[in-house]
Amino acid sequence: MLLALGRLSALFGRFFALITVLFAVLGFFLPNVFTVFVPWIVPLLGIIMFGMGLTISFADLKEVARRPFDVGLAVVLQFLIMPLAALVLTLVIPMSPEVAAGVILVGCCPGGTSSNVMTYLAKGDVALSVACTSVSTLLAPVLTPLLVYLLASQYLPVDAGAMFVSILQIVLVPVVLGILCQRFFSGAVKAAVTILPLVSVTGIVLIVAAVVAVNQERIATSGAAILLIVALHNGIGLVLGYLAARAFSVPTRKAKTISLEVGLQNSGLGAALATAHFSPLAAVPSAIFSVWHNISGAIAANIFARMGDASARSRTASGR
Repeated sequence: MLLALGRLSALFGRFFALITVLFAVLGFFLPNVFTVFVPWIVPLLGIIMFGMGLTISFADLKEVARRPFDVGLAVVLQFLIMPLAALVLTLVIPMSPEVAAGVILVGCCPGGTSSNVMTYLAKGDVALSVACTSVSTLLAPVLTPLLVYLLASQYLPVDAGAMFVSILQIVLVPVVLGILCQRFFSGAVKAAVTILPLVSVTGIVLIVAAVVAVNQERIATSGAAILLIVALHNGIGLVLGYLAARAFSVPTRKAKTISLEVGLQNSGLGAALATAHFSPLAAVPSAIFSVWHNISGAIAANIFARMGDASARSRTASGR
C-alpha cells in the first residue's frame, strides 16, 4: 500500500504544474464543487508546512552556518526584490485595491518549496536552495507582516499583529513540529516522506481551486490582467535574482539557485493570508501565482540546465 502511494506521490510531484493548471480550470468551471474548501485553506496550508518541516534536517540548518554569505544574500534578495517589484507594478499598472494588496502580499511571502525541485532540474545547488527556503520561511512571521504593512497599507488596512499570529500558527509552528519529528522519529518519517509530494500537491491544488472558484466571476472579467501582472512579477524576480547574484560574483550554479529562490514564492501562504486578512479577491494573485510559477519555474530550470551543460562543454573544449 505504502509503495503504491509512493509511486502515486512521485507521479503527482512530476506533473505538479499540469495538475495545478487542471484544478484551476476545474475551480473556474465547477465553482460549486470547490467553494466548500475555502474554510479549509488555512488548515491545508498548515499540513503542507508540517510536511515541509519533515523534509528539513538539522544538516540542512547547519548548511546555513557553513555558507552564511550565500544564504544571507539569497534571503535578502528574496525579501527585497519581490516586495519592491510588487509595489512598482501596483503603482504602474491600474488595479483594484484588493488586487494590489494581494500582489504585494505574495511578493512579501517567503520562498516556495517548488524552488527546491526546480533547482534540482536546473542543475543548481540543491543544498543551498533548501537552506534558503528554510531560513526565509522561519523569518516570515516577522518580515512578511512588516513588509505588507509598510507597502500595502495604502491600499487596504493591514493588521500586522494579527498577520504575525497567523503566520506563527500556520507556518512556523507546523514547520518546527515537522523538524522535531524528523529529528526524533526519523524512522517513521523516512517511511512517510515518500508520500509527501502527494499530500503537498493535493493541498496546493485544492487551495488554488477554492480561491479560483470563489472568485470565478471576477476572474472571468479581470483574470487575464492579473495573469499578466503575476507573470511580470515572477519574471522580474527570476531575472533580477540571477543578475544580482552574478553582480556579487556568485558562481553560475549558485546564481541559478538564488534566481529560483527569489522568483518562486510560497503563494499558498499568500492565498491563506489574503483570505484570512483581506478578501477572497486579494487571494487571486496568489492563486494565479501558484499556477504560473510552476510553469515559469520549469521553463527557467530547463534554460538554466542548458546553461550548465554549455558551460561544461566549454570547459571540456578548452581542455580545463
